[in-house]
Amino acid sequence: MAAAIPLFNPAGFDVELRPALDDVRAGRWIAMRELLHNTSTWASWTSRSQILAAAAATGDAVEAWAQEEPRSYPARMMRARVEVQRALNAHRAGDREAESRTDRARLACEHAASEHPDDPVPWLGLLTLAQVDSSDEYHRRPEHRIAAWEPPLPAGPWGLLSAVLKRDRGSREAWHRLLQALQAYGRNTSDFARWVSSWAEPGSPLAVIPLYVYADIYRERRESGQLTSLFWTTAPVSYYTRHALERWFPHADRSSWSPLDLNYLAQALYSGGFGAAACAEVFQAIGSCATPVPWRYVADAPDRWQEEFLQARRRCLNDE
Repeated sequence: MAAAIPLFNPAGFDVELRPALDDVRAGRWIAMRELLHNTSTWASWTSRSQILAAAAATGDAVEAWAQEEPRSYPARMMRARVEVQRALNAHRAGDREAESRTDRARLACEHAASEHPDDPVPWLGLLTLAQVDSSDEYHRRPEHRIAAWEPPLPAGPWGLLSAVLKRDRGSREAWHRLLQALQAYGRNTSDFARWVSSWAEPGSPLAVIPLYVYADIYRERRESGQLTSLFWTTAPVSYYTRHALERWFPHADRSSWSPLDLNYLAQALYSGGFGAAACAEVFQAIGSCATPVPWRYVADAPDRWQEEFLQARRRCLNDE
């Protein structure tokens, strides 16, 4: 029997998030409020608010909530999240109002941070906005050109990263936001990714960060026609693929791991020729939670990413 075509759902493994996400897309906010009210960890608070904001940015569910419950901190936190997402969307689209949207988002994050000093999310919003600042270091905001913790890593929003980690030491999103900022500034992020991975504790998703960098390098080289067919089998790509497989996957918290991390690892294992024995368990863990990236980078065409995923899964699971 042919395998079902995987359908991407941003909620991933979070089954409680799915109905709230559907409601937000329909312009409703009650389920979002109840979900956040019953969210007990910073990790879930962070990931759920991020995914909800991405959906709410094109609608008015969060505005309706804030209007109905003006004293609700979660509503104001979500408003800050949504404003940040809209700023990102505006910059990516080349919108002439992108700068004003960024200023509005920064102000919303600052207000939320002052109201609830222990919440990492407003600081994540400020860290996220770093990626839309100038690529010229001397024209960047001061907080976006702080010296790195270790030379020769590039300057960037390291102080904002510290502010997030002070509130949520294990924040996965914080490190990815810093990576995105450094990429936006045109810096070589390979050394940064390898440095982060080198001290990641067993089970930490930070061990997977180099695979994000290598996937992006692969995409850029493919688009420019400079790609070599052996990219995924070369060192250090192969080394850090195995490092993620051994350092992160067996020790990860399976109740909260990211579908993106699993998909990046599965794709690197498959493309790197690690064989079915190495990647079968990763594909089993993914289940139906396939993600478009990084499969669209290695597929014959980006819109055929599901086919690429299914082919890799069949070969690794011997499920022809």
